[in-house]
Amino acid sequence: MTLNSSSTVPSGALRREDLWSLEEYSEERAEFREMVLTHKKNRQISLGDHILLIFEDRLTLKYQIQEMLRIEKVFETQGIQDELDAYNPLLPDGNNWKCTMLIQFPDVDERKAELKRLIGVEEKVWIRIGDSEKVFPIADEDMERENGEKTSAVHFLRYQLSEQQISLAKTGAELTAGVEHFAYVTPDVVLTEAERQALYDDLA
Repeated sequence: MTLNSSSTVPSGALRREDLWSLEEYSEERAEFREMVLTHKKNRQISLGDHILLIFEDRLTLKYQIQEMLRIEKVFETQGIQDELDAYNPLLPDGNNWKCTMLIQFPDVDERKAELKRLIGVEEKVWIRIGDSEKVFPIADEDMERENGEKTSAVHFLRYQLSEQQISLAKTGAELTAGVEHFAYVTPDVVLTEAERQALYDDLA
């Protein structure tokens, strides 16, 4: 999977010197993977049975890049830079959250049918800090992922926050999420303290 986003690369972007070589990664992978999986536990929100949000940060993206380089056996300088250029735009900027949204239906036929019903759902997945207004995402800035017949099973979302919302987050306000789509009715989710803190730590 390669992204092609025109978004500005955030400060703190991953660079070539932040990555292991293929040989080094083969030695570090097991321990690093375990660390990333633990780290991700508080960065994932399940909305009902079929929508999962995974909030990205420097560590999760480093893991994705290392895995892509490993799978594709990329060791050339330009190939490594291409992966960095593709994934760095998914780093949060300090005033937003960026996440991967997965629509999950194990059965292939059911998935095809539901992706037709769920057109536009990626723009209806909201987050709310305290009693502020709901924040709806800017979806798929890198490329269009749905057509007139169906949506995609994978989307990339940016939640842009106001100064007021960031200030509210710094007080530890409650964080909730939900979906406003006619074809996907599910209870709103109140994030746990650990989940809330993980996301609030991303904000400047």
